[in-house]
Amino acid sequence: MSAPIVAIAGGGPAGLMAAETLATARGDLQVHVFDAMPSVGRKFLLAGKGGLNLTHAEPRPGFDTRYGARRRAVAGWLDGFDADALRAWAAGLGIATFVGSSARVFPVDMKAAPLLRAWLHRLRAQGVRFHARHRWQGWADDGALRFATPEGERRVHCGATVLALGGASWPQLGSDGAWVGALRAAGIDVAPLAPSNCGFDVRAPAWRAAKASGWTAHLAERHAGAPIKPVALSVEASGGGEAFRRQGEFVLTATGIEGSLVYAASSLLRDAIAAEGEAIARLDLLPDRAIEQVQAEVARPRGPRSLATHLKSRLGLAGAKLALLHEVLEPAALHDAARLSAAIKSLPLRLAAPRPVAEAISTAGGVKLEALDERLMARARPGVFVAGEMLDWEAPTGGYLLTACMASGRLAAKGVLGWLAQA
Repeated sequence: MSAPIVAIAGGGPAGLMAAETLATARGDLQVHVFDAMPSVGRKFLLAGKGGLNLTHAEPRPGFDTRYGARRRAVAGWLDGFDADALRAWAAGLGIATFVGSSARVFPVDMKAAPLLRAWLHRLRAQGVRFHARHRWQGWADDGALRFATPEGERRVHCGATVLALGGASWPQLGSDGAWVGALRAAGIDVAPLAPSNCGFDVRAPAWRAAKASGWTAHLAERHAGAPIKPVALSVEASGGGEAFRRQGEFVLTATGIEGSLVYAASSLLRDAIAAEGEAIARLDLLPDRAIEQVQAEVARPRGPRSLATHLKSRLGLAGAKLALLHEVLEPAALHDAARLSAAIKSLPLRLAAPRPVAEAISTAGGVKLEALDERLMARARPGVFVAGEMLDWEAPTGGYLLTACMASGRLAAKGVLGWLAQA
């Protein structure tokens, strides 16, 4: 009797973790990883170019809250493989890690490539086989997996399948969301894919009626690429009060805003736009100064000095921050001390749309967890398990996304082991 074959479609962190879990648990399995690209782990490598953020040192249960509406489900994944387990796993590959000042966890050398090389070396030693340039196309009538390859279609029969095909962000690296149609055709419920950890396009303030959207040419040409820091960004809750407030930094783009602080609020802003047609992000341009201090300095007589010189000398406001004030406030408000002070502490930016999902760091939406059992097996397609970013959940940057992707891959593989044991 031949050894059971398990096919893993997708060679990102979730798929590779599923492969390792399977190969470690049962030496008799034939574990095959199929990936659309010439090599696996391409998004993983690109994400690590500026320093590979493996996970986060925030203790649980606070860690779990970062997964929003899916926190309870993701907590179950993390029970089997949490941040500490991920660090121990990396150490087993010879990759030491450290906790940075922001509590993010990085390899000591900050690089992704050494970790991926060591991981692939171990997987190959465990007997895992890799198949490049194999793009999953769905199922044939007899249940075989269909792959498009440079030599034509290839069909693979297997005892179980793990789909870890990623979302739709950074499609040039292989994850383009093309799997949605095949899963829906198979009766597996999929929520529409949407950008997560993304930038936004702005809408002009209401008083600038002649320009419906975007920055003025002056701001776009002079300040695109400029960092805005320090700054606090807040989003109001629908019932009043603040749903989000955090201090950090972001960057002006030619059409709007992006960067770490914007990404942290992106799910709230995206959902508000979907519900209301736009979202309001409020900026505190001087988060380290109380409103009373700002009011006192703005109200000081400035004599013959220009407003720009006055704000720079009294409050340190200049450059892109000053340009933002001119962009949002109508001319009369710039010369009204009370309105100007209020705007410095709470400048409203109207956001018209998130940037396209292809530009986002990650993807929201995907295979609904309700379409899967507790082992991440599709109820409509027994023997097919789903893991990683193609599931309907999202997480902020900071290592939370990668940790849960790998945890889901491990859980799906354990589901495969249970499924095969019952066969």
